[in-house]
This record gives sequence, C-alpha cells and structure tokens, in this order.
Amino acid sequence: MAVLTLPGTHDAPVKAEEIRLASRSVGPKLLQTELSVPEIHCGGCVQRIERAVGRLPGVAAARVNLSTKRLTVRWRDEGTPPPLMETLTRLGFSAHLNDADAGGASARDPVLAAHVRALAVAGFAAGNIMLFSVSIWSGAEPATRDLFHGISAVIALLALCYSGRVFFRSAWRALRRGQTNMDVPISLGVLLAYGMSLYDTLHHGDQAYFDAATSLLFFLLVGRTLDHMMREKARTAVKGLARLAPRGATVVLDDGTRCYLPVADIRPGMTVLLPAGERVPVDGKVIAGRSDIDRALVTGESAPQGAEPGTTVQAGTLNLTGPLTLRATAAAADSFLAEMVRLMEVAESGRGTYRRVADRAARLYAPVVHLTALLTFIGWMATAGDIHRAITIAVAVLIITCPCALGLAVPMVQVVAARHLFDRGILVKDGSALERLAEIDTVVFDKTGTLTLGSPRLGTGDVDPPVLALAAALGAHSSHPRSRALAAAGTGLPLPTLDQVAELPGLGMEAMVGTHVYRLGRPGWAAAERDDGDDVVLSRDGRRLAGFRFQDDVRPDAGAAMARLRAQGLAVEVLSGDQVLAVADLAGRLDITDYKAAVPPGEKAARLADIARAGRKALMVGDGLNDAPALMAAHVSMAPANAVEVGRNAADFVFLRDSLGAVPLAVTVCRRAGRLVRQNFALAILYNAAAVPVAVLGHVSPLIAALAMSLSSIIVVANALRLDWGLPKPANPAMGAGA
Repeated sequence: MAVLTLPGTHDAPVKAEEIRLASRSVGPKLLQTELSVPEIHCGGCVQRIERAVGRLPGVAAARVNLSTKRLTVRWRDEGTPPPLMETLTRLGFSAHLNDADAGGASARDPVLAAHVRALAVAGFAAGNIMLFSVSIWSGAEPATRDLFHGISAVIALLALCYSGRVFFRSAWRALRRGQTNMDVPISLGVLLAYGMSLYDTLHHGDQAYFDAATSLLFFLLVGRTLDHMMREKARTAVKGLARLAPRGATVVLDDGTRCYLPVADIRPGMTVLLPAGERVPVDGKVIAGRSDIDRALVTGESAPQGAEPGTTVQAGTLNLTGPLTLRATAAAADSFLAEMVRLMEVAESGRGTYRRVADRAARLYAPVVHLTALLTFIGWMATAGDIHRAITIAVAVLIITCPCALGLAVPMVQVVAARHLFDRGILVKDGSALERLAEIDTVVFDKTGTLTLGSPRLGTGDVDPPVLALAAALGAHSSHPRSRALAAAGTGLPLPTLDQVAELPGLGMEAMVGTHVYRLGRPGWAAAERDDGDDVVLSRDGRRLAGFRFQDDVRPDAGAAMARLRAQGLAVEVLSGDQVLAVADLAGRLDITDYKAAVPPGEKAARLADIARAGRKALMVGDGLNDAPALMAAHVSMAPANAVEVGRNAADFVFLRDSLGAVPLAVTVCRRAGRLVRQNFALAILYNAAAVPVAVLGHVSPLIAALAMSLSSIIVVANALRLDWGLPKPANPAMGAGA
C-alpha cells in the first residue's frame, strides 16, 4: 500500500486510507482533503500538481496555494479515495496530511531556517574566495596562483554541495521524471560556472571564477530567502488567526470524569470546561456560568459582551471574567475560526483572468528559456569560436530569464489584498472575486439584514398585555426576526398554552387555543380586514386583534457608504421583498432613487440577469435565504456575517462588522489590487524585454544575471506590499494580524 511520509518522521507513514479519515464533507457525496506539500515553490509546481491531480478519477477540483504550500482536493465519495499520494510521489513531491498545529505559537519556519543557513555558507565561501582572488589579481606567481585556485575550488565545492541543495534537489526531482522547473536553469548555470572555473584551474589558466560561482549562488539565495520572507509577511493575518486556536481543553466525560483533550479530538456534544482568561477551543453553546466574552474577532468591537446559558460562542473568542461550561456544537475543523483561516488561505487560489495569463506564461517558460540559451551558445560558437565565452553567455541567459517575477505578479497581490481586507473585518472566499469586484459598475442591495441590521424592534404603541402575550407565545415558536422581537417584547408576561402550532413559510404562524384559530403574520393572510400599514397582524378566526409595526435600525454609516459608492462612479439600487412604504422610507433616508419593493427571490435573480445582459457588472449585497439565487447570479457578491448559512456560502465576500463601509472599502482595495497586478505584469515584461537581449549579446555575466533575476522578484513582491499605502488602518487592532 502506498504511503505518505511526514518529513523528518520516516518511521510514521500516513496510510492512504487515512485520507478519508482526514477529509471533511463539503457537499452531497463530496469530500475535501488538504495536504501539505512543502516542496512547492513556483508556478510550475502549482501547474504540474493541479493538472495531474485534477485528472485523477473522482477528483472534482484540485487547487494549490503557493504561499501556504497546501493542496486542497475535492473528490467524489465513491468508495476508494483517489490516489493522491502516488500521484504526488510520481511528480517528485513529498506530502503529508495537513498539520492542525501548523502556524501555531510554537511553530517555527524550517524553510526559512534552511535558506538562512544556506545563505550564510554561500556568503562565507564567496567572501573567502574573494580574498584569494585579490592576491591573484595583484600578480601572484603561477605556483601561488594555482594553489589559491585549488583552495578556492575546494571551498566553492563545499558551498555548492551544502547551499546549492536548495536548487539542486528540486531540479533533480523534476529531471528524473522527465520534467523541468525554474530551478533547472538555475542549477545548470551554477554548475556550469563552477565547471568552467575548475577546467581553467586544472589547465593552469590565468583566471578562474570560483568567486563568481559562489557569489552567484549567494545572490540567488538572497532572492529566494527574501521572497520567502515577504510571502510570510503577507500571510501574517493567517498566522495570527492560527495562534488564536488553543491546543486543547478540559472535557467532562459521560461518567463525570475530566480529562484534557487536544482540540482536534473534541467532538460535537462534548461538555467543555472553559476557565476565565482562556480562548474558546471550538464553537459551542453556554450551558452553565456567566462571563464576559471578547468577541472582537467576530464583530470587530472591543467592548466585551455578556455570556450566559444559551449564548453561542465562537472558537477563538476570549473568555474574560468567569468560568463557563460549554456544549460543543462543531468540531475544530468546522469551527468559525477554522473557516476564517480557510477563507483567508483560499483567497490566493482563485483562477481569475490575470492568474490564468500568468500560469500560461509560466508553463511556456522552460522550453523557451532552454531554447534561447542553446541558440545563444550556438550563435556565439559560430561567430567567436570561443567555447568558454559561449558557455558563460549561455549561463547568463539561463539565469536572467527565470520568470520568478511573472510567477509572483498575481498571487502576491491577492495575498496582500486578502490580508488587508481581513484586517478590516472582510473575508474573501475566492481570489478571483478580488478581480471581479474591481470590474463592477453597479451595486444592488437587499434591505432587511443588509441595509438594516436585521434585528427589528417592536415599535411604540399601546397593546393590551393579554394580546401581546398571545403574540409573544406565537412568536416564540419561530426564528423569524420579527417573531423573535415579539417574543422578546412579551418577556415577563404569562404566556398562554398553544396547540397545533405550525409555521407557514412566507406567511406566518398559526395555532389553536381552545376552539379558536390564531394567526400571526402577513396582514392579508392573517386577517381579511383592510391593511393599515402594519408589518404583522394577529388575528383570531380571521378577525384582526392587533397590528404590530417594527423598527429595524439602519446599519451604521450606511448613508456615508452610499455616498462613497456613488463617488466611485457606481450605480446603487435596492431590491427588497419588504413592503413599498418601508422600502421607500429607507431609500429616501439613504438618498437612493432606484429601488423596488415586494420583489420575490426569483425576480431578484432575474434583475441581476438583466443587468448582465445589458453589459453591466453588478455586486449583489444580501443576507437572507431568499437572496441566495441573486447572490449566485451576480458578477460578484457580498453578505454580512449575520446572514443565514446559505447566503454566506453563496457570497464571495463576508463582512464581519455592522458598518456598510465594508462595501466601498472592498471596492477600493480590489481596484488598487488590480492596478498593482497590471503594474507587476508590466514590470516582469519590461525586465525580460530589457534583460534577455543584453544577456544574449554577452554584456551580462552570470553574477550580474543572478542579481538582476533576484532584484526583479523582490521589486514585484515589494510592489504588491504597496497596497497598504494610504489606506486606513484597522479600526480595532484585535482584528489585525496579530490578534
């Protein structure tokens, strides 16, 4: 049986059937598996893995995240898991099941540590060889020159054997399977530079370039190390989230005994003891105790919120003042915190237009680079007849044409943009959505729960206590926001006993009290009398008993958000299923002239389709179950965190805070990200357009080529990091990367 071996733990293989145990359900007969593949380092690796795994029987989708070096595979549960392990091994990549503790507080970065050690050795070797070269350049005697060349050859060989492994191992794995990657030309360049110097030394040549070979390796490692460090900097938000996950918690077993379990072993239904000062390990509901909870991670608000029996708490939030007993409602892998981490990590994996262009260019690079270097060698041999010079120039071409900058152009911007939005309470569910949001010209809003907070309050007015108690009793059997508001208004009143309670979707509640039929719901359905503008009517045997009107607070800064959207050149309209008067009143308060009321779900989706047929691109912002078709039909979509699960799943973005300022902010960030991607493409293209002809003409040494290649990658990454410049800082530091 094929196995996956964890790096550094060859005595602990992961069997293929454990793939199923480590997978989670993401749909009907659809499972998702996440594998860590630490040897992924370039766009070529991403393409090879996605293409090979995506072709496996039963695989629905395969996506590689270059920054996290993680492969996410969705596969149909048809009995046997697809041969993921064999495929990765055949491609030359070692892999292991994703470590839940990766990125935790105690986690270190072994890749960075290895790069730094290799960089130090290469720098030490290059410096010492340069000292010997000074004597040679100063006119040393032939015997002294040959001795110093010999010592330099030994030092350079040791440096290549240790520091060159970063490139050599990757190149060898690719070549062994008849493939190539961007480390192949780099390895060829370094080895050829050393080989030419060794040849000159053995033949008592006047010059040898061991200093150039080791310096070449040093500068290539500088670029690779800085690239890795900048990627990690861009991912500090994900790392900060991972550090919020506790390692475990004390659980009360069925027999009353207590034991400490790792967080991954806590299952729904378990009783968890949570002392004050500790973070919630998994999503749960309070069953005993009272405390204050810091929910800044969820709401962005620094003010603590009370927790008591019945309160729902999310993983990663902080228990401040008192011990609590929780009933776990989700496993760690399905918790709110885990979902946020997944959303952050998946943002880079989207395949928008820019990403597809970069991927196609990266696929073409290897044959083009090798062909260019070969033609350069042949051309110089034909014109100059100097094999030494021809090889040197070909090596420079091999190195300078490495398309690292092009491979980084899109993913680095997506990672930085996703982190920036998360710091401000906006989750990105798909990297391609960043690109689509930058293209919109229209924003369509739902009303209840989107422009408003979705938590209606019973309006002022006198209602007889027995009538209010009856309405509250009916409302207590429904999860509708208005029903919950009526139930809250009846707190403290003696509630009547109801029989045969039923909820009719879209209409209201119906129940029996004795021989009478009571209804609470839409005016036209609950009672035959004329509608006086009430939102909800209570009736007995079809005759109106009372009418209720509700107030739903507008989201903070909604007016300012609408003004900012219009200033961005976007058209704004409202599609709501609510009554005409309520929608018209809200639209007037927000200065929105284009609105429609009493719109059923199908017509919302049809309206979005009409916008698309007119050649416009719309952002749909909605929260309810009835908004899901419209969210799916829109060019791009957004939902608040209090949306129903179907709405959140359908949306491309989810904003965690109450303010609608998230919408114009997201548009600003995505537009800026689009500009930075185009700038990165231009920088990468200009670099190659300028560097390749200069190298082919013999005006660039391998050392200068290494500097130029590394510098191009660093410039592209640094340009992506400019996205934060000039944008407002997070309002609450707790929502930042280090939260």
